[in-house]
Amino acid sequence: MECSCLRYTDLPNTTKLFADFAYHFSRVSRFYEHSPHDAESYKAAAAAVSLPDERRAALISALRVQNPESESLALLARPGTVAVVTGQQVGLFSGPAYTIYKALTAVKLARELTARGTPAVPIFWLATEDHDFAEINHCWTLSAESRPVKIEADGSLSSAQPVGGIPLAAPPVGLLRETLAGLPFGEEVADLAAQSYTPRETFGGAFRALLERLLPGYGLLYVDPMLPAFRELAAPAIGRALAIAPELTAKIKQRNAELAAAGYHAQVHVEDTTSLVFLIEQGKRLALRRHEDDYLSNGRKFSTAELADRAHELSPNALLRPVVQDSMLPTVAYVGGPAELAYLAQSQPIYRAIVGHMPVVLHRSGFTLLDARSRKLLTRYGLRLQDLFEGGDELRQRIAATLVPPAMASAMNRAKAATESSLDALASSMNGFDSTLLEALQKSRRKMAYQLRKMERKIGRESLARESRSVDDAAWLEALLYPEKHLQERLYTILPFLARHGVDLIGHVYENIRLDCPDHQLLAV
Repeated sequence: MECSCLRYTDLPNTTKLFADFAYHFSRVSRFYEHSPHDAESYKAAAAAVSLPDERRAALISALRVQNPESESLALLARPGTVAVVTGQQVGLFSGPAYTIYKALTAVKLARELTARGTPAVPIFWLATEDHDFAEINHCWTLSAESRPVKIEADGSLSSAQPVGGIPLAAPPVGLLRETLAGLPFGEEVADLAAQSYTPRETFGGAFRALLERLLPGYGLLYVDPMLPAFRELAAPAIGRALAIAPELTAKIKQRNAELAAAGYHAQVHVEDTTSLVFLIEQGKRLALRRHEDDYLSNGRKFSTAELADRAHELSPNALLRPVVQDSMLPTVAYVGGPAELAYLAQSQPIYRAIVGHMPVVLHRSGFTLLDARSRKLLTRYGLRLQDLFEGGDELRQRIAATLVPPAMASAMNRAKAATESSLDALASSMNGFDSTLLEALQKSRRKMAYQLRKMERKIGRESLARESRSVDDAAWLEALLYPEKHLQERLYTILPFLARHGVDLIGHVYENIRLDCPDHQLLAV
């Protein structure tokens, strides 16, 4: 498989914080504990991990609830073993493809650390506590005709219910099977989904089951923070956060100001009344607002002491969540996407106050998968992936320009050059003669250039119309590589690519993960 790299600064919507994290880490180093680009960072982070024997035993007991006995579980039970952690919302049919890329990045790093003498296992944190159902109840897939298809699932939910526990009333496996029909491995992939997404299974359970089927043999362990055993493990860190909430709020606000002063953004806005926790009560995740030593929710008041006694019923917000996670896991490194890296820049003060140390933060590997047809089309039309970011109209114009008859293209170029040359000579003769005439000439020059460009576009459109296949080619490229104005990995689930190329594709992606490469990768499959 061929693989080439594309800098994230050449991709749309890359934030300044993430660009500097990837390519100029020294600029953001004060917001993190360790550089992901230095092998010594992992040794230092591993040395800082402190998990008492009784806490490790409780962790293993909690993991056994949903994880079968395995080499990873046995290794994690040994003192000194650390964890490479990643996670994702429990989206329909595994969510966006980068979910798989996250997991594989964590696996590769864990294996590399183990080979270098630091025993490590990969752990996947299932974000079952989140309560935004609209974010996880759908996925996008790609039909055999290269058409983006959105699939949605119904769920028996109540307002603010944690999404992981929502049961699937009627899993849309039939629509997925229909969408993948005609693809070489469509039936096989649809069967994997059907075995995982069964009626009355929860979103969290189905998500985990599908990942287990897609990633066998990679040694991943799965954490569901909604399980009572994990809630008990999380309670001490949550209780500590409650006890020093005003101090933490002040530290986060200071950090947000530091980020803004450095020209970066704060992913989470924080005010004095912001609560770092939600209350889980009667199956709902209730928002809280802090007011001095009390917390308010829908007209109810809770004292800090009262909530501390119910710490096992509390759920951390986005900034506290990774800290709680790493209070119960021996985390040496966390693998995340750009948004998570931004959260963690804000969370560093919380880590220092509650855990005392912070893991290495590493960006997940990212891929755009190119099939044989897309590779040929990019070559035929002289296109790059970046050319698709300018929109469908511009893409079709670029393709159209390659279809103009050579003689006509040459004549147009000569006309533009001759016009420029003549106007240059005229402007030169006017220089010093009359400034108003020179200004009028420049205005006319812009109009002539506009008209020539307009004619050039008309010629391109006519060429495109005469070559109808190229219109289909443009649509194919746009649908596959930049669908709905999103990077491929951020919109489509991995399933349509497995249906095209086989489940072994996951192994090929794993082989092409390069932990020392900060770039987005274009992978020919």
